[in-house]
Amino acid sequence: MNKLTNACLLALAIVQFSALPASAQEAKDAPACEAGNVADPDALIAACTTQLASSTDVARQVEALVARAGAYTKKHQSDRAVADLSRAIALDGSNLAAWKARAHSYYDDYQYDRAIQDFNRVIGIAPNDSNIFDARGNAFLQRHDYARAIGDYNEAIRIDAGNAQAFIDRGVAYYLTGKQDKAVADYSEAIRLNTTNSAAFSNRAAAYKKLGNPDRALKDEDEAIRRDPSFADYYSNRGLTYADLHDYDRAIADYNEAIRLHPQANFLTNRGDSYQFKKEYDHAIADYEQALKLDPKFSLAYNNLGAAYKRKGDLDRAIMNYEQAVRLNPGDDTAVDNLKAVRRDRERLALVNPSASPTFSCAAAKRAVEKAICSDEELVRLDRDINGAYQSALAKLAGAKAAALRQDQRTFLATRDRMFGRPDYQLRKEMERRHLELMAMGR
Repeated sequence: MNKLTNACLLALAIVQFSALPASAQEAKDAPACEAGNVADPDALIAACTTQLASSTDVARQVEALVARAGAYTKKHQSDRAVADLSRAIALDGSNLAAWKARAHSYYDDYQYDRAIQDFNRVIGIAPNDSNIFDARGNAFLQRHDYARAIGDYNEAIRIDAGNAQAFIDRGVAYYLTGKQDKAVADYSEAIRLNTTNSAAFSNRAAAYKKLGNPDRALKDEDEAIRRDPSFADYYSNRGLTYADLHDYDRAIADYNEAIRLHPQANFLTNRGDSYQFKKEYDHAIADYEQALKLDPKFSLAYNNLGAAYKRKGDLDRAIMNYEQAVRLNPGDDTAVDNLKAVRRDRERLALVNPSASPTFSCAAAKRAVEKAICSDEELVRLDRDINGAYQSALAKLAGAKAAALRQDQRTFLATRDRMFGRPDYQLRKEMERRHLELMAMGR
C-alpha cells in the first residue's frame, strides 16, 4: 500500500525578546533618536543619522547606532542593523543593549553560531538575566544541540522560576527529543503561570497526540484557537488531529480556514490527504498541485500526489511524482519505497496475459482514461465485468430496446472519455455504478 506523509508542522513556541526597552511615545515632528522609539522607521533612521553626524560624544553615538539598528531591523534590513551594532560595540565593548540586539539580529538571520557567541558576551555582562539564557537555548535548539538547549532553559528557570516562556521552550526541546511526559509537564507549568503565549496549548496538544491522547489534544487546540483565532497553523494542527480520528470532514473544514488565513503548501497538502482518505482523488490531486505551485520543492506533496495517481490507476503519473519526491529528498524512505512498489506494479501489469486485459488493446491505447484502466488491475477487471454484464443484458433484448441499450452504452463510454481527469469525476465509482446498472438489466 502506498503511504502518505502528513505535512505536520509543530507551532514552536520560540520567541525573541526585545533587546531594547519599548517606548510608548512618538514625537510629533522629528522623532527622538532613542532605543525603542516606536516612530516610523525611516523617520527614526533620519533622526539618528543626523545625531551621528552632529555629535562626537561616544555615548550619544552608541545610543544613535543602537536606535538606528532597531529601525533597520523593523525594515528587515539585517545587514545594516548588524553593521550599526558592530560599530556600537567597537565604540563601547561593554554596551549590553548593543550585544543583545546583535545577538537577536544574528538569530533572526539564521546565523546561530554567531548569535550564540554574542549571547555568551551578554551573559558575561549580565549573568543573572533569565531571558538571555532562554534566548541562547533557542539558538542551541535551532542547531539541534538539544542537551545544551535544555541546559540553558534549566538555568533560565533556576534564575526565574516564573519565566513561563522558558518552560514553553524547554517543552519544545523535550518534545523534539521524544520526552513527551516532560514536555506536557513544562507546557502545563507555563499555563499555570498564566502565560499569554497561546503556543503553550498548541504545543501541549502535539505532545498529547504523541502520547495517544487525542481528546486532550483537541481541547488544547480549541483553546489555542480561542486565544489566537487568526493563527493559521492552529487550525491545521487541529485538522491533523481530526484526520487521525478519521473525521475527515471536520479536518477539511479546519484546513479550509487555515488556507483562507494564510495559504501554505503544507496546509493544502494536509487537505489533499483528507480528500484522498475520502477517496476523492481528483480533489486531492488539485490540492497537491496547488501546494506545488506555492512551493515547487515541497517533496511531501509530490509523494502524496503520487499516491493519489496510484489509487486512480494512473501508474505513469504516480511514478513521475514519486521520482520527483525522491529527487528532492533522497532520504525520504516512504517515497523511495512507494516508487519501487509502483514500478513493480507497472512491470507486472505490462506482462499481463490477454485474458486479464481490458476489452481494448492497451498497446494501442491513446486516451488518458484507457491508460489509467490499463495501469490498474481492479479497473481492468471492472472494464471486463462491465462488458460481460452489457453483453448479457443485450442478449435478453431485441429491436428498439436493444438499440436503446447500445446507445446508452455508447453514451457511458463517451462521457467516461470526456469527463476523466476532471475534479468532479470519479472513474472507479462511475464504472462500479455502470456495472451494477447493467447487472440489474441482465437479471
